[in-house]
Amino acid sequence: MSVPGTLTGSSSQPKPGNKPENLPVHLVPSCVRLAASLVWLLGAFGVATGQTVDPLNIPDTQLEPMTWAKVDGWEADNHAAAFKTFMTSCRPFLAAPQSVDTRPIYAGLMSACRRAVGLKSPNDVQARKYFEDNFRPVRIARLGESTGLLTGYFEPIVEGSRFPSPEFSVPLYRRPRDVLIDGRPPPPGVFPNRATVVRRNADNQLEPYYDRLAIEEGALDGQKLEICWIRDPFDAMSIQIQGSARIKLEDGTLLRINYDGHNGHGYTAVGRIQIERNLIPLEEKSMDRIKRWMHANPDQAREVRGTNRGFVFFRITGLNKTEEPIGAQGVRLDPGRSIAVDKTHVYGTPFFIEADIPQETARATKFRRLMVAQDTGAAITGPARADLYWGAGDDAGRIAGRIRHQGRFTVLIPRELDMFAAGQKMPIPRRQP
Repeated sequence: MSVPGTLTGSSSQPKPGNKPENLPVHLVPSCVRLAASLVWLLGAFGVATGQTVDPLNIPDTQLEPMTWAKVDGWEADNHAAAFKTFMTSCRPFLAAPQSVDTRPIYAGLMSACRRAVGLKSPNDVQARKYFEDNFRPVRIARLGESTGLLTGYFEPIVEGSRFPSPEFSVPLYRRPRDVLIDGRPPPPGVFPNRATVVRRNADNQLEPYYDRLAIEEGALDGQKLEICWIRDPFDAMSIQIQGSARIKLEDGTLLRINYDGHNGHGYTAVGRIQIERNLIPLEEKSMDRIKRWMHANPDQAREVRGTNRGFVFFRITGLNKTEEPIGAQGVRLDPGRSIAVDKTHVYGTPFFIEADIPQETARATKFRRLMVAQDTGAAITGPARADLYWGAGDDAGRIAGRIRHQGRFTVLIPRELDMFAAGQKMPIPRRQP
């Protein structure tokens, strides 16, 4: 799970030749384009039948129906690879006897997954045809904006020990037993990314849970919450930001840990704090540069880390397993194809990302790729916001640490949700004087 950073019913499929999508965008009647634009700009409206027009129903969001030809880089992508990742996300849909989510996108994705089963292992041409036949491309952004923010995340691999020592002195913690959500014990299952987390003090009064600085100074000592110890407090904070890690213990055992809760305080990017304080130049900002400053300035480093008051707790998820971590959807992430998105999106939704980002080197290169929403995170907010998963280890970390760039987002809407038809049902607003 990324931490920065943790549809019922369907109409019949539109008949070919009987929908405005078959026309180039500039030939679609202006009243239809205007009505559709107003639907997506102003949010969800009830139509004459009482149904919701906006299938996403995400506040402050603008959507623009596209044609596949207008999606830059669509034809050149590896659609067979994207289909494989999409099918991984289909497993929860196919296992569910019926829709377990009332959002229209959920039912549409369930139908699309059922149609995908028969393809087995399609080649690139077949996979592309599948996506084009079963989805409509729709540009998505926050109201008034044209792009969204991209960041990267990865799974750290670090050395550690079962026991504290002068070399391994930084603990990674289980979730404390006194963590409460809104004054009550957390519900079973997934710990919510956004929650009011408190504890009872010695006077039996509720107060905010310990922040990072308090925990680093020993607030949890003596509770036997330590899973293991590692060398570097910056690595510990990085593991918390990424949400999972592989720890190589002294006897060679590979310990897998994953997100299991947080202390309720917000996330603050320490790199931004360093830049604001003129501790590192803006043009040098990267995870590696932030880490080098921390090592060179240990006296200041703790206070700077403390500006990020959020703190994450973990659980053990396996031993000697090298598979990719499991995201919030409950499926294993796919490096280069999985993204973490705002929880207002439905897991399994495909997004085509267009951006220029640094990948193999610090120089930005074209990134045009179909990704699948399989994860979320506390700092991943907004309709056009994604954390790109790059895999595990230092190489993946270098790529992830360089990315904080704008990009264009195209969400693939299941064809059952006819946005053009919704636009036609939307009344044309009165002409302004």
